[in-house]
Amino acid sequence: MGRLDGKTAVICGAGQTPGQTIGNGRAMAVLFAREGARVLCVDRVAERAQETVDMITAEGGHAYALAANIAKAEGAEAVVAAAAETLGRLDILVNNVGIGGGDGPAHKVEEDAFDKIMAVNLKGAWLTSKAAIPMMRAQGGGAIVNISSLASLAGGNQVAYEVSKAAMNRLTTSIAQSNAKYRVRCNAILPGLMDTPMAVAGIAQATGQDVEAVREARGARVPLGAKMGTAWDTAYAALFLASDESAFITGVLLPVDGGMSSRIG
Repeated sequence: MGRLDGKTAVICGAGQTPGQTIGNGRAMAVLFAREGARVLCVDRVAERAQETVDMITAEGGHAYALAANIAKAEGAEAVVAAAAETLGRLDILVNNVGIGGGDGPAHKVEEDAFDKIMAVNLKGAWLTSKAAIPMMRAQGGGAIVNISSLASLAGGNQVAYEVSKAAMNRLTTSIAQSNAKYRVRCNAILPGLMDTPMAVAGIAQATGQDVEAVREARGARVPLGAKMGTAWDTAYAALFLASDESAFITGVLLPVDGGMSSRIG
C-alpha cells in the first residue's frame, strides 16, 4: 500500500459499460486510490464516473467525477483544467478510452465507423496528452499511461480498432522521446484477451452468442493457464508504470496478455 502516496491521477474512461466483471478504467481508478493517489475519474457518462467515485470513497479513498468527451479538444482541455482546480497538479494521466462498435475488415467497415473509432481511440489520447504535457513539464515531470491493445500487433477483423491502437503505440513512443528531458514519461500497456464487460459482453451482444460461451472460447486461446486476464492485471501493470518504481522507464509497449504476443510470427 502507498505506492502512489501524495500523487494525483486522471483516469480517462474510469466508468464502464454494465457487466458481470470490472473494466480496466474502473479497476485502475480503484487501485490507484487504494495506493494513495487522489483520482479524477473521467467518463463520457457522468453516472458511470460517479459509480467509480462512490466505490473509491466507500473504501476511504479520495476521488472526484467529471463528465467529458475527450475526443473533442474542449473536452480534453476541460479534463486538465479540472485536474488543476480539483487536484492541484497532475502527476499521472491514463488514457483508457476506447471503442470498437461497427468495425470490421478493411473491405467491409463503413467510413463513419472508421472515423469515429479513430477519433475516440487515437485522437482522444493525443488531445488529452497534448493538454496535460505543458502542466507536467511545468511541474517537473509526470507519467502518461496509454491503454493500447494486443490488436495493435495482430488481427484482421477490426481494421479501425487495430490501426487506432497501432497508432497509439507510435504516439506513446513519440511522446516519450519528445518529453524525456522534461521528465515526462509515456508508456503503453497492450492487454490481450481480458474478461471485461466491454470485451466479453460486447462481443456476445454483437455476435448473438451466449456470454459464457464467449468467455470459454476466449479463455481457451490464452497460453497462460487457458484463462483470460482481468482488469486487475491491467491495473497492476498501470500502477507500476505510473509509480516512481518505473522512474527510468519510458517509451515501453508492455504486453499484458498471458503470453499471446510471444506466439506472433
